[in-house]
Amino acid sequence: MARIIDGNAVSKEIREDLKKRVAKLQELQNITPGLAVILVGENPASQSYVRAKHRACKNIGIRTKDFNFPSDISEAEILNLVDTLNNDPEIHGILVQLPLSAHIDEQKVLLKIHPDKDVDGFHPQSIGKLVIGLDTFFPCTPFGIIKLLEHTGISPEGKHVCVVGRSNIVGKPIANLLMQKEKHANATVTVCHSRTPDIKNFTLQADIVIAAIGKPEFITADMVKEGAVVIDVGINRIDDPEKEKGYRLVGDVDFDNVSKIASAITPVPGGVGPMTITMLMYNTILSAERAHY
Repeated sequence: MARIIDGNAVSKEIREDLKKRVAKLQELQNITPGLAVILVGENPASQSYVRAKHRACKNIGIRTKDFNFPSDISEAEILNLVDTLNNDPEIHGILVQLPLSAHIDEQKVLLKIHPDKDVDGFHPQSIGKLVIGLDTFFPCTPFGIIKLLEHTGISPEGKHVCVVGRSNIVGKPIANLLMQKEKHANATVTVCHSRTPDIKNFTLQADIVIAAIGKPEFITADMVKEGAVVIDVGINRIDDPEKEKGYRLVGDVDFDNVSKIASAITPVPGGVGPMTITMLMYNTILSAERAHY
């Protein structure tokens, strides 16, 4: 049976260190890291994510500034707000919760965020620096995966990693992070996606499989070689009349069966998810340190 990679435990460990870094900023510079959160509309999932981020910020000592808008707010108003936050010295990170309303150009808004405050790591400048190996903000979910592997003693160096999914948020950046000439990287990386014929052919060769394709329980036991490490990024709702809410959360991996084959595996929930929020906190504190040290 696979060892369970506990994202909650690793996240807690990292957050304890982040609290010390916040205390040092306050003691030496009288600075409290500040995160601005922009939420448009009333998407329940977005509201839930924002609440979780607020709880994490409060626990660590990061000050948050909320900007909640109705779904009909104009694009110009959002862009003007981002400009204002770019110039606010008390704000070290700007988070725009996606998705935005259909009439707002998400890319235009994300491009407006100054790279020095791009704590989500989505700005093209941040991604470009990541690709060529320069110091920058890493996207939070891929960064969380790297930290999970690091803290659980699983080294990707010299290993074959198969990333299933090519999104700008997870697939592409984690592939680039893992192939860098860096500690906790130096992997040989294969990226599979919706147009890859016979994905199983590639996953069966992999020492580490990272599933980020957005399809419930897509990775099955016959797609994983014995002893592989499996990182499940997916969060999917599937109907379950036996549950009080009428659904349950599953990942992109058939956990019950794959866990009998793998040497280590992340659960859903409680695996990669907590790490994503923790790395957002990490990037916000790093931004404050860069601005004031």
